[in-house]
Amino acid sequence: MAEFSLDKSQIAGVVLAGGRSQRMGRDKAGVMLGAESLLHHVLTRLSQQAPLVAVNADAAAESVPVVPDRFRGKAGPMAGIHAAMVYAAGLPSTTHVVTVSVDCPFFPADLVARLAAAVDHPSQVAIAASEGRSHPVFGLWPVTLAADLEAWIATDEKRRVRDFLLRHDVTEVAFPLHPTRASLLDPFFNINTPDDLVEAERWLEALRG
Repeated sequence: MAEFSLDKSQIAGVVLAGGRSQRMGRDKAGVMLGAESLLHHVLTRLSQQAPLVAVNADAAAESVPVVPDRFRGKAGPMAGIHAAMVYAAGLPSTTHVVTVSVDCPFFPADLVARLAAAVDHPSQVAIAASEGRSHPVFGLWPVTLAADLEAWIATDEKRRVRDFLLRHDVTEVAFPLHPTRASLLDPFFNINTPDDLVEAERWLEALRG
């Protein structure tokens, strides 16, 4: 039996930017980090790893496709992942979609390559981890799971990402801390509050150094 291999051309990328942003007090996609918005930072990093990128949101300022949730109201991150799957399934030769969060501007530059390399068969899901914690919204998803995910969202009241993952074969990929001029940075550092944004500005400066 031939070893399964996933090519970069088969993977689309989608930024999950449709959250409520309650702790930030405003839409995180438009929050400025340095001279650019969080959405711009994340899209730039993702577009260097995936040939086609889009944004899961109701609207976006960047000139990329916008993929809104297909469920009414705010149904959580899995609704965004579902929208990403459906979008990617409609693209030529695309079998998988990688999702990333708009509030994590420092995610690994080799995220897509390492997730793709970890997948052993076409229906396996790969998710990122660091410091002993999994980050399931940073995942590589087969688009063939869209129908199952749609049914699960419609019937599961809690809609926890990990509960859906228990239904499928999942591999976890551990990413190391990233060295900076200041100290070691968790690449999945996420910006939820104004205080987090202040800290992110310090990390941005440390990375530039």
